[in-house]
Amino acid sequence: MKTIDILCIGEVLIDFIGHEKNATISETKDYHRFLGGSPTNVAVNAARLGLRSAIVASCGNDGLGDFIVKKLQDDNVDTSLINRTSGLPTSIILVSKSMETPDFTAYREADCIIPETLITSELLKSSKIYHTTCFALSKNPARTSILKGAKEASKLGLQLSIDLNYSQKIWPDLDEAKEVIREYLSYNPLLKLSIDDCYRYFDGHKSDQEIFDYFHALGVSTICLTRGKDGVTISDLDKGLIHQDAIKIDDIKDVTGAGDAFWAGFLYAQIQEKSLKESMTIAQKLATIKLQNVGRLPDMVGLKNIINDIV
Repeated sequence: MKTIDILCIGEVLIDFIGHEKNATISETKDYHRFLGGSPTNVAVNAARLGLRSAIVASCGNDGLGDFIVKKLQDDNVDTSLINRTSGLPTSIILVSKSMETPDFTAYREADCIIPETLITSELLKSSKIYHTTCFALSKNPARTSILKGAKEASKLGLQLSIDLNYSQKIWPDLDEAKEVIREYLSYNPLLKLSIDDCYRYFDGHKSDQEIFDYFHALGVSTICLTRGKDGVTISDLDKGLIHQDAIKIDDIKDVTGAGDAFWAGFLYAQIQEKSLKESMTIAQKLATIKLQNVGRLPDMVGLKNIINDIV
């Protein structure tokens, strides 16, 4: 029986987001504390949409770890698979408040200590979607655990998913990154990546078609490319190209986590068996809501109403 809609595996950490708008890390004087980590955000957003989400992750047995677990539990995310026994402190990231791609400095400690034993066959059999990130794959032992779980998840028929949020700051060895990511992509996950991710991953500009051809050749059927103010394009081997313009926003308050809100909305729609175009619409609307809110998305009831209005 499937008791978990989205199983997120990867980094759980604290984002300290700068209080001053459009200031670099060196210029920022004050930071506000938020629950962070891309798979963590997806798990929380999914739960706020009414899905059953769980996270496999690692944080410190410290005050920040206590904060993380409580925030996740408050949002009805299953925290029973969080490792707190590594002896390392909770990872944190300092993030600038920017209307574009934020600057950040990562202090990584416990987040990558994810034991293989947490990802069991029973857990996978009870899940619908297996989701992770490039960030999570960048260090061992998390990498080995995630790849082993992905292989078994694929054999069991789960839909895999990945946010290819590559950054050289997090993963300096690009050749190694591509080799690891190539293995994960061989299991045909739903792939989400931004135009900024692509620039870093390819170490230069590529056309949309070059991007799509590259990842399709690695075994990915559905690729979702977000382009900020230039909208979103999906390339699907069966459905072809689908593009939607960006939703215009007058008052952007916080861009951190907007991509995670987008992807949670997309995965939510896919679980509801919506079309790719409907999934894009729901995803874009959720990202728009996030851009207009600092920190997390608003309450589940409001989100459900918005989703119902769309579909």
